[in-house]
Formats: sequence, C-alpha cells, structure tokens
Amino acid sequence: MYRQGDVLIMALDGSAVPESLAHRPSEARDDRGRLVLALGEVTGHAHAVQGPGALIREAGATGPMLLHLPEGGRVVHEEHAAIALPKGWYRVVRQREYVPGSVRVVAD
Repeated sequence: MYRQGDVLIMALDGSAVPESLAHRPSEARDDRGRLVLALGEVTGHAHAVQGPGALIREAGATGPMLLHLPEGGRVVHEEHAAIALPKGWYRVVRQREYVPGSVRVVAD
C-alpha cells in the first residue's frame, strides 16, 4: 500500500481485476504526458503517474480508479517525494472528508 497526500494506492492481484474494467479505455493524459490521479483544485499541483500505463475509472467522476503499470512507474507531485511503483495493477482512492451534511473528496 502506498500513500501520497490525499491519494491511496493499493496493489491488486491481476486476477482480481474484472475483465469488463480491464478493457475500458484509459483516462486521457495531461499536456505533460502524465496520468493524473488527483488534481489540486486550489494549487494546480497534481498527483500523477509517469511512464506507460492506463488509468481506468471504476465509477463516477470521484469514484475509485484502476491503474495498470505494465512496466512500473513513478507517482510524482510538486510537494511530495516521488513513489516508485512496481509493474502491476493498483486501485487508486481519493481521501474523503466529512462536512456537516455530506462526505466529499478532500480539496487540495
């Protein structure tokens, strides 16, 4: 398990990835060629993956995502140390917080 700020990254057994999700199209890369796991609404900084791979949303705009890194990769952010990830499948979850009356994704 890995954490970078408000992003949690959990290794998965490849056989645990549903076939229907494994073949969905990847999220688009940003203009710097990165897969963005979370974009800071306030700062504009991003938790992003460098290297070949695919980022697949499981459900909704703020739902968990699947990350496939066939050769491994690095998670980078302007204010955190980079994290090296070995090749494989990962579930990516954004931290949430409770505010009176609702639960929301943490704003950076």
